[in-house]
Amino acid sequence: MTALPADLSAWLDSQAIALDVASEPAATVLPRLADAGLFRIGVARERGGSGGTIVNAVAAIAAVSECSLAAGFVFWGHRTFIEYLLQSPNSALRERLLPNLLNGRRAGASGLSNAMKFLSGIEALQIRAQRIDHGLLQIDGRLPWVTNLRPGGFDVAVAIEGADDAPAFVASLSSEDIGLTRSADLDLMAMRATNTAALTFEAVRIGPDRILHRNAGDWLPRVRPAFLAMQCAMSIGLARRALKEAATRLREGDLLAEPVATLTADLTAAEAALVDGLAGTRFVERPAQLFRLRIRLAEIAAEAIQLELYASGGRAYLSSLGAGFQRRQREAVFLPIITPSLVQLKLALQVQELPAAIGATA
Repeated sequence: MTALPADLSAWLDSQAIALDVASEPAATVLPRLADAGLFRIGVARERGGSGGTIVNAVAAIAAVSECSLAAGFVFWGHRTFIEYLLQSPNSALRERLLPNLLNGRRAGASGLSNAMKFLSGIEALQIRAQRIDHGLLQIDGRLPWVTNLRPGGFDVAVAIEGADDAPAFVASLSSEDIGLTRSADLDLMAMRATNTAALTFEAVRIGPDRILHRNAGDWLPRVRPAFLAMQCAMSIGLARRALKEAATRLREGDLLAEPVATLTADLTAAEAALVDGLAGTRFVERPAQLFRLRIRLAEIAAEAIQLELYASGGRAYLSSLGAGFQRRQREAVFLPIITPSLVQLKLALQVQELPAAIGATA
């Protein structure tokens, strides 16, 4: 468990509702997290980080999400893009982009949700490339939902269908690219201060210096554990906070004491399984284990919110006293639909398990 700096924790708690319901505070989130050094966690010191591993980054995202899932979501998108750079063979691109990402001067966005569904056979890639003169590639397509697209400047990772039967690849596109258009912020039910918008690419031109990896099919399975584990962190943070809130309202002999203790133990066990799986290559070799953890942690968060409701009673529905619970309830509804959604993950599990089932009955 990571302890946030006291001033950041207090600020997140005080701004959590505003970050949930209004888009105006979005500009403040990234600088606050950067000033606390959170984007440097899990980044090697020789690359400007504070050391540690992806496990430490997951713990930091969970700690932020415990205060505000909107801030945790921004953290996830930004830190995931940083992770792509760290795992990319394109060292020149990493050296050019990483400093401004670590200090929060520029936003990083993970536009690879479509790619993760593509990897599981759920969806075709939505962006295409064609070769043009001088070794350049022309990029066309659209992404309907990307987070952390700060109007002041962003870089976004995108999976692209290769030109001339070449394999799909992953590239970094920029808000300054001619032909890249950002929509207005999406009118979300909650999570408003996350700079979430759609991107359209019309004849965007890039060179080989912008390619994160030339073969998405080979590379994405290696970065997927970090991508999904940092999503899991959001569920962990929300569940942890809801269970704490429920526990503070229990009286001696309360019937809810046992289910709160049981679910807290389930959360601890799921966290331990996540940390254990990240320690090696298990989640690369057996992604179904990580899919199940992502599903279970979102379920635990939803169950924790219900326990908080039961423990709070009628005060949960009072506009003032129940404002924190109401925000967390909206956040819990969001967790199952973060791409890949729980439905998509369950579908991917069915696709993976079908060959084994066929073999067992043959």
